[in-house]
Amino acid sequence: MISAVILAGGLGTRLRSTVPDVPKPMASVAGRPFLEYQLDYWIGKGIERFILSVGYRHEVIIEHFGDRYNGVELLYVVEQVPLGTGGGLLLAVKEVGLTSPFLLLNGDTYFEADWAYLSNFAESNNADWCFSLFRSNEDGRYMGMDISPEGEVLSMKASAMGLGCLSNGGAYWVRPQVLEEAGFRVGTPVSLEDDIFPAMKLARRRMFGIEFCGTFIDIGVPDDYFRAESLLGFSGS
Repeated sequence: MISAVILAGGLGTRLRSTVPDVPKPMASVAGRPFLEYQLDYWIGKGIERFILSVGYRHEVIIEHFGDRYNGVELLYVVEQVPLGTGGGLLLAVKEVGLTSPFLLLNGDTYFEADWAYLSNFAESNNADWCFSLFRSNEDGRYMGMDISPEGEVLSMKASAMGLGCLSNGGAYWVRPQVLEEAGFRVGTPVSLEDDIFPAMKLARRRMFGIEFCGTFIDIGVPDDYFRAESLLGFSGS
């Protein structure tokens, strides 16, 4: 069974003034929760089960979707206290007992990457972690990635400097064993970007990245949230 973990537990403070009463992934886009677009896309790419790592106002997500969506199983792992992106991931992997490579997604990001292509690329390179990359048109907002011609991650930068730089698209192929070996304690706050990625790099884990050219939208700030309707609204009819 191909599983995806969706990190949907954040407080969404930057979007709170625009979407004040629901978790960020439930923000309405053309009359539908943003999360529905994400689920629909990845179901179409072969994902057979979703594990939602939820926290802030998690009951809104659970009550809306229940335990199935479009015929696909949904499981929920609830953060009783905020654990950050990495902490939510570690909890979900432990609670569900994931042992096979899985897709990891940010609940506020829609990125038209391709699971089969990403998975084949990761497996062919014996990767521990594989990033889906895009060309950012915003200077300094997203994590910048330097990769070799073969796709191996050479360095990660807190932000991509310069328009058109390769950037982290927030859709990952993950070998779960690498998280166990990283040594972080489940149940404590951990950041993917600030803690897990640097630890893997320091341990010389096999980290790769591959560029995709599909639609990318991150609704984490109001301007992009409003722009999402023009990009995704065609699916709302």
